[in-house]
Amino acid sequence: MNWSRSALKSLKKRSRTRPDKSQPLLRQLAAVPAKLFAGAFRQQYGALCFRYCNGGPKIEILVITSRERARWVIPKGWPMKGKKPFEAAAVEAWEEAGVRGAVRKKPVGRYTYLKELDDGDVAPCIVDVFQIEVTEHCNDFKEQGQRLLEWVSPDEAARRVREVELKSLLVEFEARGRKKSDRG
Repeated sequence: MNWSRSALKSLKKRSRTRPDKSQPLLRQLAAVPAKLFAGAFRQQYGALCFRYCNGGPKIEILVITSRERARWVIPKGWPMKGKKPFEAAAVEAWEEAGVRGAVRKKPVGRYTYLKELDDGDVAPCIVDVFQIEVTEHCNDFKEQGQRLLEWVSPDEAARRVREVELKSLLVEFEARGRKKSDRG
């Protein structure tokens, strides 16, 4: 049988094993072992956006839906030329959720996940997460109408997201850098 180059490429792409995204990262990678040896993880920066409830010690965390799959995530994105990691996280929070606030310059944690790329391939990513104490929320932002936004308890945020390491980060999150006397 004579196959054209494009037909072979198409067949190869269709037969490519896809990871089961409901599984932890290592199980997902085991389904596509070539990814384990394909190079370094790609870096992303995320924003753990929170606010205090009624000026007290309890907090709510902002979760948003992803644009393509409408699953619950936190704002995150790729490094930006000329921006420090915490600045890139703040830009993502503004563009994806319309929130601004006090950004901590050091990450409060990190998690890993598999990112589906535009070409259908997957890439393992490490997301350094920066806390943002939200002080401003605007209803007119870049990705308005493309995502749902909800303020929920840390436990509820952890229930909604898929990534196991992010779940732990959300449940264990303690806001840093603000004195108790500043909360009223």
